[in-house]
Amino acid sequence: MCGIAIVVCGVRIELSTLSSSLSETETPFERLQVSVEDVKAVLSQRGPDSVGEKTIHLRPNCGQESATLSVVETSEGTYKLEETTSLGELHFIGSTLQLRGTSPIRQPLVDSSGNILAYNGEVFGGIELNSYDNDTEVLLKSLEKAKSLVPDVLSMIKGPWAIIYWQESSRTLWFGKDPFGRRSLLVHSPTVEDPRFLLSSVSPASSVSQGLDTENGNSLHRYWEELPCGVYSISFGVSELCIHGEVTKHEWRNTIWKELIEWERKLVVPRPEDLSTSSLSGVQEDKSVSTSLGFAQTVLVVLKESVRRRTSLHSIYQGDKEAVPVAVLFSGGLDSMILAALLHQCLDPKYEVDLLNVSFDGPNAPDRISAKAGIKELKKIAPFRRWKLVEIDADLSKLGFETKRVMSLINPADTYMDLNIGTALWLAARGDGWIHEDNGNPSVEENNQRVKYKSDARILLVGAGADEQCAGYGRHRTKYRNGSWVALDQEMKLDMQRIWKRNLGRDDRCIADNGKEGRFPFLDEDVIKTLLDIPLWEIADLEQPSGTGDKKILRQVASLLGVHEVAKMPKRAIQFGSRIARESNRKNFGSNRAANQASAGSVRFLAPSH
Repeated sequence: MCGIAIVVCGVRIELSTLSSSLSETETPFERLQVSVEDVKAVLSQRGPDSVGEKTIHLRPNCGQESATLSVVETSEGTYKLEETTSLGELHFIGSTLQLRGTSPIRQPLVDSSGNILAYNGEVFGGIELNSYDNDTEVLLKSLEKAKSLVPDVLSMIKGPWAIIYWQESSRTLWFGKDPFGRRSLLVHSPTVEDPRFLLSSVSPASSVSQGLDTENGNSLHRYWEELPCGVYSISFGVSELCIHGEVTKHEWRNTIWKELIEWERKLVVPRPEDLSTSSLSGVQEDKSVSTSLGFAQTVLVVLKESVRRRTSLHSIYQGDKEAVPVAVLFSGGLDSMILAALLHQCLDPKYEVDLLNVSFDGPNAPDRISAKAGIKELKKIAPFRRWKLVEIDADLSKLGFETKRVMSLINPADTYMDLNIGTALWLAARGDGWIHEDNGNPSVEENNQRVKYKSDARILLVGAGADEQCAGYGRHRTKYRNGSWVALDQEMKLDMQRIWKRNLGRDDRCIADNGKEGRFPFLDEDVIKTLLDIPLWEIADLEQPSGTGDKKILRQVASLLGVHEVAKMPKRAIQFGSRIARESNRKNFGSNRAANQASAGSVRFLAPSH
């Protein structure tokens, strides 16, 4: 996980292309001061291994028949804002959490041609890498060779990414993020209050101001917005001795991306014989069951490959090879149990696995209870693996600093639901909790001594995307009841097309702030395509009760993996399973009932001024 940012000043930027994708509002803008030092500080949390910066100046060449643009490079050092229309400045910042490469790197990278790259992501395919390669270095070489074909190179990448890239030969700034927005990149568009153009992986605390005041109904246009998925460029030029730039959005060059973004399922509405085996003969029933299991087996294969890609331990210049390399955000529920079981199959048996579990109600939270049951089931299928259930206990009333921190991280999201989810994710990624030390009788964990433990795993597997693709939310059942299969399909499509804005940017920022990298196996390109190719009625059967028909195909996958008990468990979101939602409702509304009457999930908090 890395942090990337750029501050562009002294340039008049035409944003019509980008603005059409951002929210339009007539509300006043936040008046905030965001300094480069603030950005560097918050990015250093994401990339603790190194922080670097690079500045270039754009200056009009006068005295010629037509004005041209020259680039003046400056070395790293103190950033000084030039308040002049005749000098443009591009200030690149990069921090690194290095998980690949045998030599340490420092972002942003600069090549011999003067190209500058700040990259936050992973290359799991599409561009060839060896186990000892650093993907950022390889990507910079690929971009340099591609010349004007930058969108072609970025469209080849399989894996999550966000990028800021200066192409020296064309004097063009490229930026963007992958089609599903699995890595955060925020944008500040120039305003009268702050005419700079900024991109950053995360918002500094100084750019968190008032959200919506629920008492007065007053709102402000947020300083930061989530950059919509895609590849963008700004070409710079000169007119009337003023440097200007125009934003262009580029099409994906890889047809598979267009298909996955459109998210059109071919088989949505089943025939009567597809839904029930009760009236079929024995042979026909066996064939139907076999077909369902065949789909589940296909999903199992691509999911295992997805986990393997995300947990392959590449050669790296530092690190204790015996340390825990990978952890799982673990509730003991369906998604996290599948990931843990698959991780066991992909990871060398000598490594321990941390299972990170957050509770705001000690041993009584539903997720803590299911996690303890889940680890027992994992020990049955993998008795020689050392599983560590890391019990992260939290008291919401004592999380003053942490709450303010998470408010900053989830920005521009600003609801209590976002804050609750973000807090649980942030605490999980920090990995500071308790484990039960083995006393020689691993079957009686309750009798083992409970000792402090902090997970140092830098890679965290997260189950994001499973509910959206497999009808795991309660609203999916509602849509199905009110509108049948077509309505369900459209709701799932909507979820996938907005997951970048509602979930992934927030989750990325909260996890990465602890110097950890969240990886999402259910959002692998091959997994998404495989699930989309399967008939909807094989994905879910919402005529069946909760815990049976929702996410039906994943329950079959769990059974194939040998974790049978979890295959029967109903869906529980992290804010409810950890009981942070209950504690938050009591703290902010007095009770759960009052919070429900206020529709707490959508009520925005009043963030503190800085």
